[in-house]
Amino acid sequence: MTDPLLEPFDLGGIHLRNRIFSSSHAPGYNPDGTPSERYVAYHEEKALGGIGLTMIGGSSTVSPDSASIWGQLDFGTDAIIEPLAGMVERIHGHGTAIMSQLTHMGRRTVSNDGDWLPTIAPSPVREPMHRFWPKQMEHSDIRRVVGDFAAAARRAEAAGLDGIELVATSHLIDQFWTPLVNHRTDEYGGSLTNRLRFTFEVLEAIRAAIGDDLVVGLRMIGDEDQPGGLSREESIEIAVRLATSGLLDFLNVAGPSLATDDGLAKAIPPSGTPLMPYLDVAAAVKEAVDLPVLHATRMTDLSSARHAISEGLIDLAGMTRAHMADPHIVAKLERGEADRIRVCVGAAYCINRLHLGMESVCIQNPATGRELTVPQLVALSTGPRRRVVVVGAGPGGLEAARTCAERGHDVVLFEAQDRVGGQMVLMARASQRQREVAGIVDWLAAEIDHAGVDLRLSSPVGASEVLAEAPDVVVIATGGLPDTDFLESGADLVHTSWEVLTGAARPAGRILVFDDHGAERGLSVVEYLVDRGAVGLEVVTPDRHVGFDLATPPGPAYLRMLYGHGVLLTPDHRLISVERSGDGLRATLRNEYTRAEVVREVDSVVTEHGVVPDGSLFQELRDGSSNEGVVDLEALLAGDPQPLPGSGYTLFRVGDAVASRDVASAIYEARRLLQTL
Repeated sequence: MTDPLLEPFDLGGIHLRNRIFSSSHAPGYNPDGTPSERYVAYHEEKALGGIGLTMIGGSSTVSPDSASIWGQLDFGTDAIIEPLAGMVERIHGHGTAIMSQLTHMGRRTVSNDGDWLPTIAPSPVREPMHRFWPKQMEHSDIRRVVGDFAAAARRAEAAGLDGIELVATSHLIDQFWTPLVNHRTDEYGGSLTNRLRFTFEVLEAIRAAIGDDLVVGLRMIGDEDQPGGLSREESIEIAVRLATSGLLDFLNVAGPSLATDDGLAKAIPPSGTPLMPYLDVAAAVKEAVDLPVLHATRMTDLSSARHAISEGLIDLAGMTRAHMADPHIVAKLERGEADRIRVCVGAAYCINRLHLGMESVCIQNPATGRELTVPQLVALSTGPRRRVVVVGAGPGGLEAARTCAERGHDVVLFEAQDRVGGQMVLMARASQRQREVAGIVDWLAAEIDHAGVDLRLSSPVGASEVLAEAPDVVVIATGGLPDTDFLESGADLVHTSWEVLTGAARPAGRILVFDDHGAERGLSVVEYLVDRGAVGLEVVTPDRHVGFDLATPPGPAYLRMLYGHGVLLTPDHRLISVERSGDGLRATLRNEYTRAEVVREVDSVVTEHGVVPDGSLFQELRDGSSNEGVVDLEALLAGDPQPLPGSGYTLFRVGDAVASRDVASAIYEARRLLQTL
């Protein structure tokens, strides 16, 4: 019996080889508005992996007053046609269909970038997320933008795209729909018919420009989930009107409004949240319309996608972040290796980076977005087979062992504990969201077993045990230890986050958590404590807000938890000392800007200040190594093999054994360093 996900499907005039697609998104790879080689390689990998449809060009702009802020494609000029045509040819060469979004973001962009034009909207209502007050569109603006959509569609046709998708997820099109933004009293405001007028003018202009040659769809919000916004019932009515117009070939139904920080975090839900939370919204639209319905929200695994398709709830399953984790999902399913798929863990590292002004990469797959320098598949070495010893089975050590074994080398992996995972084992104890992220380790553990790595658990080793293996290469991945050496006094009176998560410390009463790590470690410990009944808890950070490195979606998810449990948040203060005070403790905080000091009387203090490298074994082995433990940075950055000078063993370090960093850094460092060994 054919897997429902592998059944072909006709979407308008496109014949798709299966039911799986990747929805449009903007990873930040196109600084000049045309497809970069990096961007093409990123999407081509999904085509190589067997996906039926890849949608490119997330939020691709059609007009100069829709400023690109995420490295989007620019369909506003003919410069897009030639490079896009080359991309289309490459994607088609692997049997995959390719479409692009086209949009005007309206108020959902900025006016102090790009061409420095004012943002526009139906009414001058500011979007909370992007914070610029838009100009109210005049009739001349409406006519111009309608024409821009038609011109962009012609460019898409000229480049050979199979179709286009318009965007009504808090963009200009549905800014006309929602009463939250559209306060107009002319023919474009008031009744639903009037509020849809702009949309139909755009669709009619597009069809007049390209006829039926391209598939035309629309991605829309199924329920704004905002007071005064569009309800599910109103959204379904809009979907029905769109579907019966004869102007569209499909609808792609999404979740809530993206206009607020909280809404965006719900629309792109992180780990610890239900899978496919808006599938019922998409299913309700499908039941009401006679058009194919697509859906893509936290569809991380094949069983979830298969359920949605086999039950007839949707027609195409969008596995977008899932393909960032593993672009070869379909190929593995087809050859009976579904158990080897690297499943998205929902960390939202990819999206969080975008909102911090960086390009998107995957927390666990170091090749995603780096295909030009880090191939998705590790190539077998053409050089001599080497004996490799890796010490430490955290994420960095596991990736080091996996990469070396895939290269064909003989690998021994020592781990002092009775299970692999390193610090991720601790983090998994903190919360459901962290238990899900720890799936990174589950995949790596299965892969080193598949690759034949000699894993030795409960095996703390020193230099003599390592050298007894007669290694050619030694990789130290011993991680780090909690850093408490930052207080002026009282370091012996505080508990580290590790001690809390291992159960070695059980803070109670009035608890102060000091977190200057700024990411998920400290806030995960807070979640661990409140889940176990802690009340009266205060989080102190020297940053301007807690979770400084957590943008959207993880930041709002943690803030909901913190506010929901009544946690007091104290930014801009640094913990400088702790001393005993009766039966409790006195913690002194210093304001980062005024240097004024305040005192907190508490019962327990917990600190998260990162780790210091556990470097003892590295130091023992350093002098005897042929490279003195030094990485040749020039060779590393050029993608060349590390020199292996002289006789004896070469010594490397990865991950927190070098410096306190995150999981993605440890995995990428190990892969980049050892993929040429």
